[in-house]
Amino acid sequence: MGAPSNGVLPAALPPTARPSTALLTDKYELTMLQAALADGTAHRHCVFEVFTRRLPAGRRYGVLAGTGRILEALPRFRFDDAELGYLEGTGAVDARTIDFLSGYRFTGNVLGYAEGEVFFPGSPILQVEGTFAEAVLLETLVLSVLNYDSAVASAASRMTSAAVDRPCLEMGARRAHEQAAVAAARAAVIGGFAGTSNLEAGYRYGLETIGTAAHAFTLLHDDELSAFRAQVAALGTGTTLLVDTYDVRQGVVNAVAAGGTGLGAVRLDSGDLGSLAVETRHQLDGLGATGTKIVVTSDLDEYAIAALAAAPVDSYGVGTSLVTGSGAPTCGMVYKLVARANAEGVLEPVAKASPGKPSRGGRKSAARRLDAEGRAVEEVLVVGDDDEAVASWSPASDDLRALHVPLVVDGAVDSRWVGAYGVENAARTHRASRAELPRGARRLSAGDPALPTVELSLD
Repeated sequence: MGAPSNGVLPAALPPTARPSTALLTDKYELTMLQAALADGTAHRHCVFEVFTRRLPAGRRYGVLAGTGRILEALPRFRFDDAELGYLEGTGAVDARTIDFLSGYRFTGNVLGYAEGEVFFPGSPILQVEGTFAEAVLLETLVLSVLNYDSAVASAASRMTSAAVDRPCLEMGARRAHEQAAVAAARAAVIGGFAGTSNLEAGYRYGLETIGTAAHAFTLLHDDELSAFRAQVAALGTGTTLLVDTYDVRQGVVNAVAAGGTGLGAVRLDSGDLGSLAVETRHQLDGLGATGTKIVVTSDLDEYAIAALAAAPVDSYGVGTSLVTGSGAPTCGMVYKLVARANAEGVLEPVAKASPGKPSRGGRKSAARRLDAEGRAVEEVLVVGDDDEAVASWSPASDDLRALHVPLVVDGAVDSRWVGAYGVENAARTHRASRAELPRGARRLSAGDPALPTVELSLD
């Protein structure tokens, strides 16, 4: 499009609220729907499954996160006038499809692993059941949420494992898309992080928020001591003072001078963090600030955290590595049709057979086998030709823990998994699930998945 003849560009349209989540999808979901409506298969009963074929290289387990965000988005997956007008105006789909979409509501069922649960290759972490028309439209939304959130939660779990009992704090908002930053903060807390710097995440999900001052605040003042005194006056002696703007040793002296021996913490954000932490601890103790804690930041990841295990560090602030999945920004999850009604209305398994991308057809249930000490030893996939038997299966022995929980029943979202309580529930689930893993599962070195996946056939 060329510029107007007067050379003045038109004003940008003002931003508009987008309450609907229906266009957070790929066009081919709608073109498949159009074709299925045309040939009469759109209303066939179907079961879709979400799983990953493999874990990222070197990872021993994944952490499921994002389920609550999907459930929050589902009631808003509606094609209102704006969405329908856009689709009609661009010719994306035909009139019959527009008419169907105008009344779209998901009325099916969703079950899956509880958010926060660990998973392995082939784990059926989510199962969406309904008509093809209802369920196929959710593919992109489901995968975009689960792949990102689970990547962050998986990285967070590795970091909090490496930190052992020392808190990890999320501060990666400036390294991510503004909405991804909120999702990342939520996923980090599920993976064991104690808080976030992101206020929107705190507001939406009731998360603990953290943060005091950056180098800019120190540089604003005529000298470091003046900056520290101003911060303490405004925020109290429990604040954290950033001591590496100029010289760390002098910064520690100034910090104690400003905050006294009851100063909350000092933060180190550059240099050799291990040796600096040792020197700073010795210096703080010598000044009488024996209770002042040391927070370290500066491009930390799980390996850097592990390397600081012997250093006198009290907490870790993590940003870039966390919000990018620490080298694994996606979990490679897929959304595959595994069962559909045939022409007679009988549900039967279907499976993709492409080289390198196989899938196991049919509905599945899932469980984790535990030994006498309560340690997980196997991921169990329950399969069989009798769909009803698989759907109604429950463990018959105490050594199996069922993994699927109801998330949506006849279109109604189970409120246990959404909002602030959903995050608390997911974080609690993750702590228990990770504690169940066999010894060695938390090692950062490359290795096979922590649990083998086996099939339990009901045939």
